[in-house]
Amino acid sequence: MARSRKQGRSSDGGGRGVREPVVESVDGGLAELIPDRDRPAAWTLLLDGAPQSHVDLDDPTHLSFEYQRRIGHVLDLAADKGRPVQALHLGGGAFTLARYVAATRPRSTQQIVERDGPLVQLVRATLPLDPGARIRVRTADAREALAKLPDDWADVLVADVFSGARTPAHLTSTEFLTEVRRVLRTTGVYVANLADGPPLAHLRAQIATAAAVFPELALVADPTVLRGKRFGNAVLVASAQPLPVAELTRRAAGDPHPGRVEHGKALADFTGGAVPVVDAAAKASPAPPPSVFR
Repeated sequence: MARSRKQGRSSDGGGRGVREPVVESVDGGLAELIPDRDRPAAWTLLLDGAPQSHVDLDDPTHLSFEYQRRIGHVLDLAADKGRPVQALHLGGGAFTLARYVAATRPRSTQQIVERDGPLVQLVRATLPLDPGARIRVRTADAREALAKLPDDWADVLVADVFSGARTPAHLTSTEFLTEVRRVLRTTGVYVANLADGPPLAHLRAQIATAAAVFPELALVADPTVLRGKRFGNAVLVASAQPLPVAELTRRAAGDPHPGRVEHGKALADFTGGAVPVVDAAAKASPAPPPSVFR
């Protein structure tokens, strides 16, 4: 596959020093790694102009994007503070959340599954992982890789998979979530980054789908997104065990961009009668309007 590189990598090959944007063609489109001028070792990954990840090599606990902060809260509450976990990340981006787990939960064992091989190579070369972190990166389809994992393997499973800014259809169904629950331990937590806008048909259907597989659910999002006023991200949390909703609510409310947590009857009512999605009828999530990334 042909690649083009505009300007160059950082002078030391590790995301620090004199930094210029790095632009390469990958399977998912045009990947750009843009240096953060306010943080000397931080970068933003864009795919075809859509922001995908932000990572700070000097401080991997720094989560810049709203949805990543919300997922970070879930990761913090998934087990006792600092306890190592086994984590599976479906979707790689710049490996931001895996780096976060490695920093906050040393000795954790993690797998990242990312279908875009050239993107993995770009991120590895420009923003290398800590060689001491126990993180394995696999180039594969998320659902195919999930099917190969044993039962009760993961404490945490993070789904953040987008193709052309849309979640692929085969990762939106009850069949997919049944595989997720199989791979999770009894006390495990599933957390997914979802994106939708008015009239929120996709988001409502995804909550109904998760409710068909998991008994405990919570949703974290900007209130304007939940009211169907704009397109945005929502973080879905699911488990077979009760969730720490009160603490999650407190943390989300304290963010720079406060989020609201829905759960229980309020979340069930939010679905508005949506029915679970099955493979035969699954569709990719809606494409964001062009104005989202302006």
